[in-house]
Amino acid sequence: MLDRSESALGIVLRSKFYRSAFLSLLIAGVGLSAATPQLTLFLVRDLHTPLPVAGLYYVTNLAAPIAGFLVGRWSDRTQDRLLWFRICSVVGAAGWLAMAAATEVWMPFVISALALSVAGGSMAQLFAACRDELSRHPTRAENRVVATVRMAFTTGWILGPVLGSWFGGAFGLRALLVATAVCVVAAIIPLGLQRVERYDDPRGVPSERRRIDHMMPLLIFTAVCVLAMTGDTIKFGYLPIYMAEQLHVSDSLRGVVIGIQPLLELLLLPVVARLADRFGAIRAMTAGAVLGMAGNLAYALSTSVVGLFVGQALTAGLWACVGALGVSIAQRLYPEGVGIASGIFLGAIPLGSAIGGTIGGIGVAAIGLPHVFFIPACLTAVAIVGFTILSTRDTPHQPGTAGS
Repeated sequence: MLDRSESALGIVLRSKFYRSAFLSLLIAGVGLSAATPQLTLFLVRDLHTPLPVAGLYYVTNLAAPIAGFLVGRWSDRTQDRLLWFRICSVVGAAGWLAMAAATEVWMPFVISALALSVAGGSMAQLFAACRDELSRHPTRAENRVVATVRMAFTTGWILGPVLGSWFGGAFGLRALLVATAVCVVAAIIPLGLQRVERYDDPRGVPSERRRIDHMMPLLIFTAVCVLAMTGDTIKFGYLPIYMAEQLHVSDSLRGVVIGIQPLLELLLLPVVARLADRFGAIRAMTAGAVLGMAGNLAYALSTSVVGLFVGQALTAGLWACVGALGVSIAQRLYPEGVGIASGIFLGAIPLGSAIGGTIGGIGVAAIGLPHVFFIPACLTAVAIVGFTILSTRDTPHQPGTAGS
């Protein structure tokens, strides 16, 4: 089976679980991407939060890696991998409803730390279930299968910002947060009552001490990814404000600027997966980080919408690599606990948001918009060095091996 060329799309279409996971991620992606670019505006306009304080909202994402680790650990001890996906989705919906009802500045901070950090574990456990299925049915198209499923979430991020800008303008930002809660809980529906049994490696489970020792490559890779991802929160938090207040861009055009990145990311996902199959996943991540650094520089130097479109196009290259390869690399680096690996890596995305939010709050006050993007450009340059070092040990992955 491993010697014949396989179509990733064909594998996804033939599998009930992969099809359901695709639809689930599409629904969740629309809801989350509709609300995320509007959160800073919600804090500033509806709760009258000072702009530097509003940027610090993303510091609450520091709780995400902890929640991701705990949920992943519980998932790795539970027979049905989708149980924790459903639990996290329900917690997330409750969190977004509470956010919509917030009346004080401190409330969104507490809600994000306690509820939305746990909610982030839902996507991680869905990808852990994908890994279980791939372990049972190995294929040379593994990277492309994961990329195909991930394309659903990216498609949601194409539609969501445009719909969110329109919906928030027409019905208000609180109504938009309620709609996000509906999407988050509705993501459970496509999976119905399906179960995905946890895959136990027949080679045995290592001791707790060996588990900790084996986790170090995963933690190093995650830390390097965090450096590369810091600019995304600054973009979502301050780019809409920069466009609205300094460039005087319309609501609809702001949505198009934000939405163009995931559109290009969607087109790049299968390309990135094929490059990873040929040259190695971490080498592809290195190239993506180079594009991400160039994107941050484009934001920092832009004085028109055209420059912002260029920045979004370059940043799409970074996020195509993160989306297509990141969680797979993490799972390969820690195969004895794919739930933990998925939770820790996907928790790195909000962790990058927390660091980016801190940088954004301090940087905007110190050097203003759009020059604040020079800071994540420098951090991404450090990430390029880290990926380059890691890539010296990276070889193209073949199914049935644990190496990356």
